[in-house]
Formats: sequence, C-alpha cells, structure tokens
Amino acid sequence: MEMEKTYIMLKPDAVRRGLIGEIIGRIEKKGYKIVDMKMFNLTADVLREHYAHIADRPFYPEVEAYMMSGPVVGMIVEGENVIKGMRNFMGPTKYLDAPAGTIRGDYSCNDRENLIHGSDAPETAEAEIKRFFK
Repeated sequence: MEMEKTYIMLKPDAVRRGLIGEIIGRIEKKGYKIVDMKMFNLTADVLREHYAHIADRPFYPEVEAYMMSGPVVGMIVEGENVIKGMRNFMGPTKYLDAPAGTIRGDYSCNDRENLIHGSDAPETAEAEIKRFFK
C-alpha cells in the first residue's frame, strides 16, 4: 500500500473543550503518524478560500464566526489509506449519525461544532496542506 498524507484540523471547539491530547492520542493509537502540527488562528481570507464551495450560502457567516472563535490545530497525518481511514475514524459530519468509537460519535454535541476536519481526497489533501503549511 502507498503511504498517503492528509490534512487534519482540530476545530475551535475541540481546542476549547481540551480534547487536543485525547484526539491526537487516538490518531496515534490508530497507527497514523503526525508528521507536522501547529496551533494557529484562522483568518477570513483563508476561510473563504478553504470554504469556497459554501461561501455564497446563507449559513456561511456562522461557519466563519465559529472557525474564527478560537485557535485550531492543523496536522499533516501520514499512513496507509490515511485519507479514507481518517474520514471513517472522524465519523459523519452530523453527530447523531456518527457511531460510537468515532471522534464525532464520542465527543460531538451538535452539528454546528463538529470538532474535526479531514481532507476528503488526495487532491484536496495536497491543496489543504499547501494552504495551511506554506
């Protein structure tokens, strides 16, 4: 199997709730390797680029406000089939659909604040890694 890299972001609610160590530990216990990591604050410009696919939607201002409400932790995570593996490990975006054992299933309390983001394809991972780890 080919080693892949993906971009993972712990969102402001994960940071605020003190879940950074727990989630990182779970990623590492899963067998994935964190090859780079940093904590930072997002800007409106970066968010408009990252969320270009929804930036014209009426709910976007809420998304932007949430993502700028505190620091995030960005990571480059490496492993076999890590993109699909992390997407499964995170669980569906809607927390009520996320099964126990997934990050969202175990820790999310609502759909607006869903703790974690992960790239959904190799091309997206490459673009997001470039965006957040210039």
